Amino acid sequence: MIRAIVTGLLFATALFASACSRSKASPAPLRSSELWGDLTPVVSVKELMRDMIDPLADNIFDSVGTVINKNGVVNTEPRTDQDWEKIRIGAVTIAEGAYLLKIPRPFTPPGDENNSTGPDAEELSPAQIKAKLEADPVLWNAKIEALRNVGLEVIEIVKRKDTKELWDAAENLDQACENCHLEYWYPGERALMKKLDHRLEELYGPRTDKSRPLGMDAR
Repeated sequence: MIRAIVTGLLFATALFASACSRSKASPAPLRSSELWGDLTPVVSVKELMRDMIDPLADNIFDSVGTVINKNGVVNTEPRTDQDWEKIRIGAVTIAEGAYLLKIPRPFTPPGDENNSTGPDAEELSPAQIKAKLEADPVLWNAKIEALRNVGLEVIEIVKRKDTKELWDAAENLDQACENCHLEYWYPGERALMKKLDHRLEELYGPRTDKSRPLGMDAR
C-alpha cells in the first residue's frame, strides 16, 4: 500500500514538473505566412493610390528632370542629403505600400463608378476591374510586384546616391504605373497609344528603342 502511494506521488510530481516545463517554454516563432493581427483596409484602391502611393511617388518623379525654356536647359537632380532623404521616403512608401494592394478592398469609394458610363467610357467600372482580377489574380500580383521592385531599386540607389541610375528608376516607375493603369483602369487608351506611336513614327521616323510606346513617354 505504501509502495503504491509513493509511486503515485512520484508520477504526479513528474506530471507537474512536465507541465511547468511546457508552460515556461518559449512560444513557437511565427511562420512567414502568419501575421500579428488582422489587416482591415480603411480606404479603396483608388483612394489608397490617390492619397498615399501617388503623392509619395512624386518624390521620385520630381527628383530628376529637364526643362528647356528661354533661359536654356535646366536640369533637376538631387543635390543635398535632404533631397535624397525625400526620395528615400517615396521609395519606402512604394516598396511597403504596394503590398497593401494585396489586401482585398473596394476598388473605388461607394457610389464612384469611375468614368465608365456612356458609349465612349474611358475607364473600367469597379465591377469590371474586380472581374479582371478574379479571372487572373496572378497578373494582379505581378503588377504589384513590379511596382514594389522599383521601390526596392530606388532604396538601393539612394544608398549610393547614384543620380544616373535614378533617371532610369524614374522611367521604370512610370512604366510600372502606366502598365497597371492600362490593364485595370483605362485599357482603352492602349489602342490610342498605338495610334500615337504610329503617328510619331510617321513624323520622326522609327525608333531604335522599342522598349515602350512613345505615347507612354510623357507622364
